[in-house]
Amino acid sequence: MDMNVQEKKAGFFQRLKDFPSKLKDVVTKRVKNVLMFGKDDPRRIIHSMKVGVALTLVSLLYYVRPLYLSFGVSGMWAILTVVVVSEFTVGGTLSKGLNRGFATLTAGALGVGAVHLARFFGHQGEPIILGILVFSLGAAATFSRFFPKIKQRYDYGALIFVLTFSMVAISGYRTDEILVMAYQRLSTILIGGTVCILVSIFVCPVWAGEDLHKMVANNINKLANSLEGFEGEYFPLPEKISNETNSCVREYKSILTSKGIEDTLANLARWEPGHGRFRLRHPWKKYLKIAGLVRQCAFHFEILNGYVLSNYKAPEEFQNKIQEPIATMSREAGEALKAIAKSIKTMSKDTARVNAHIDNSKTAVGNLRIALKSSYPETDKDLLEIIPGVTMASILIEVVNCVEKISEAVEELSGLAHFKETLDPKILSAEIGQHQLLHRGTVKPVLDGDNGEEDTDSSPHVLINVHDEQPPATTGKNSLGVEKNIV
Repeated sequence: MDMNVQEKKAGFFQRLKDFPSKLKDVVTKRVKNVLMFGKDDPRRIIHSMKVGVALTLVSLLYYVRPLYLSFGVSGMWAILTVVVVSEFTVGGTLSKGLNRGFATLTAGALGVGAVHLARFFGHQGEPIILGILVFSLGAAATFSRFFPKIKQRYDYGALIFVLTFSMVAISGYRTDEILVMAYQRLSTILIGGTVCILVSIFVCPVWAGEDLHKMVANNINKLANSLEGFEGEYFPLPEKISNETNSCVREYKSILTSKGIEDTLANLARWEPGHGRFRLRHPWKKYLKIAGLVRQCAFHFEILNGYVLSNYKAPEEFQNKIQEPIATMSREAGEALKAIAKSIKTMSKDTARVNAHIDNSKTAVGNLRIALKSSYPETDKDLLEIIPGVTMASILIEVVNCVEKISEAVEELSGLAHFKETLDPKILSAEIGQHQLLHRGTVKPVLDGDNGEEDTDSSPHVLINVHDEQPPATTGKNSLGVEKNIV
């Protein structure tokens, strides 16, 4: 018994002795986490300082005697306004500030009017009329918050309207200086909201629209990385397991849960004035359309990921037949997505490059279909074995279609947002040369044993007839219908 008591005492003193070092480790760990959190996005630290500056400015209503004599205790409403209105983005601050200011002004005027109207019904009828008005307007404003459009943009204003009207109407029953009280509260709230808005806009502003713009472009880039890494995941090389591509292939997962953030940023961006590259009526709704298509494509990747991780795959012979077109599809569609993401980031049109990669991916889709038809199984057993590979290929074809839809949506955005034109001479010259070759000549296969030409060889070759539209002015030897043999 004595031994147990001594062991407990020894353990207690040991824990007491180790307490300072453990406390130091915990504090150090917490400080490191805070520093890493601030370093991850320094704008958070700046926003915290901005709120402190706004609070210090509105506190002058208490510290400066002339201001205190003018507003009195109502100056506390300015401090309360700064606390509830300050948001991380300019759009959020403008949304809450304007909602609060307009709702306070409207509700204050209606509250004063309700008090004066109720006084016409005498001392006994006044509380009844005020109760009816408070019930009617409070219930109507609360019901309006259930409408989607009002809830999305004016929910905070409706809440402040109910609060302010009720406070002014009810408190006016016991005070005779209702106009003075309403004036002081309204003015201090407007002062607090104005200070918040000015600090948010002119001191290191954080624009919701710019965050939405970057987020959509980054999500498209993540989708491109996942698409380009798909080949290494589904067709891993024997000497190189796909651990290197595993991280980039899984990048699409963050896109699946981005809808709420995108909707919030788009809603706040509509409140923001024109700034930088974004004009006053920038088409923010188009970003939501693009984001929806990107998310739809990411859902296809979630399904493809199941086939990658599955232990049941198509036979190796079948995989070898479809590997080349699938690799081309993944590579070209990924390059198209990267070009689209770059186009959004730089707000410039790069239609030629995007269309070239999409056309190449469509050509690969055609080659894949040919490979699938040539691999049609002879028995039902063989059909069951290749079903996973066929399903995977069909989903990848849908991904290519999604990429084309994303390209069309970005093209629509570029027209409305006035993206600048960028011309890539290499892409354009290649496309123009191919276009001219297709329209100026004919491609005729020459088979073995074709006696139409005298200089036929035993090896197959192709005869290309190139017809110049205009003969060169410098020489008369090259006339219309020059015939060139390319072996």
